[in-house]
Amino acid sequence: MNGGPKAKKNRNQRGGKQDREELAINDEIRAPEVRLVGDNVEEGIYPILKALKIAEELELDLIEIAPMAKPPVCKIMDYQKYQFQQKKKLKEQKAKATKVVVKEIRFGPQTDEHDYNFKLKHAIGFLKEGAKVKSYVFFKGRSILFKEQGEVLLLRFANDLEDYAKVDQLPVLEGKRMTIMLSPKKQASKKKDADKAKDNASETEPGD
Repeated sequence: MNGGPKAKKNRNQRGGKQDREELAINDEIRAPEVRLVGDNVEEGIYPILKALKIAEELELDLIEIAPMAKPPVCKIMDYQKYQFQQKKKLKEQKAKATKVVVKEIRFGPQTDEHDYNFKLKHAIGFLKEGAKVKSYVFFKGRSILFKEQGEVLLLRFANDLEDYAKVDQLPVLEGKRMTIMLSPKKQASKKKDADKAKDNASETEPGD
């Protein structure tokens, strides 16, 4: 099978390197020999002219995918298909990337026990969902005199959440706010849930 007009047309329509990603293809590859990979080819090290000829015979492109390797690694495939696959892979990586969500929980310096437990429950829910929790005590007017109480409250909050969160930032006073930042401790919470499920299962096992 020879290249024919179709292969030559494909090779000439790719445009200059500056019009594409910074990948050398076909005649742009300057290495005297390359390591060839790809479907329907015998992988190995080839002189560049031989590699180009194989690509042309298959009516595909020779793409330099690892220029820093010695010798550079080249793949034989359709360049447009290669671009599509790379864009798809990048899109999937972005989709998998965790978007950082920060939930805020506000306390007063003299929060009562009922309100505290209510907000603690909400914080556990946020952390289980993978969100960070930014908790703060807001000091209004003369309540700034109770800043020590605010610090104790936030440290208690962090301690009560130790199975679900790690402390990113200890209580810091910024203006009228004292803030603590917590991140979800996913592995620990999962382990705790697994241990709990295991204990429940052992309790329900019939006796001898």
